[in-house]
Amino acid sequence: MAFVVVDYCKGNLRSMQRGLELAGAEALISADPVDIAAAEAIVLPGVGAFADASAFMAQSGQMDTIRARIAAGTPFLGVCLGLQLLFERGDEGMPADQWAEGLGVLRGFVRRLDSTDGAGRSYKVPHVGWNQVRFSPAPHRREELMPLFEGLEDGSNFYFTHSYQGVPHDEEDVLAEVAHATSFPCVVRKGSAFGVQFHPEKSSHKGLRLLENFVRFARGYRSLQP
Repeated sequence: MAFVVVDYCKGNLRSMQRGLELAGAEALISADPVDIAAAEAIVLPGVGAFADASAFMAQSGQMDTIRARIAAGTPFLGVCLGLQLLFERGDEGMPADQWAEGLGVLRGFVRRLDSTDGAGRSYKVPHVGWNQVRFSPAPHRREELMPLFEGLEDGSNFYFTHSYQGVPHDEEDVLAEVAHATSFPCVVRKGSAFGVQFHPEKSSHKGLRLLENFVRFARGYRSLQP
């Protein structure tokens, strides 16, 4: 079986496919829920607005298929917008006071990044460039992080480009954070589903190491399932 890179007309598809192939996986780009349902692992890449992605995924049948596969234990990696879509709802691309539906794997919502810090200093939005990923200090959450970050140090730099952030209801879902005006989640996990706010496929050798770790995790995790 292949790792399926989900095509929902908003993703950075080919670069993610190349990254997974360099990491040792057979990677298929597909919009077909049948392929997603049969995938060895699912990767949801991210470029675009939450509302547009949500609408396409719901209409195409991708949303229900991905939910079902995650619930069944299929390894999943959401990247940038793909992380944000793990939450229950987001307002990017929606009229004021309205929300678009997410996958609902994580409780919480997605909102625009803050542009000032607690001291009133201004920060550019979108957040674009290299920034440090800081691991949770809680030992059990660091253990949950290691399948992705084996061989990578706390404070490693990864490449970010986004204007929105996830706001989790459950802090236990947050494995690492990044600071830009304020600190916010950049690595989350629920069971076999991971999300990263940065782009590993654009993050040089450290990004490739993370993808290699995900490929290894996915194959090991699936082999343990009944």
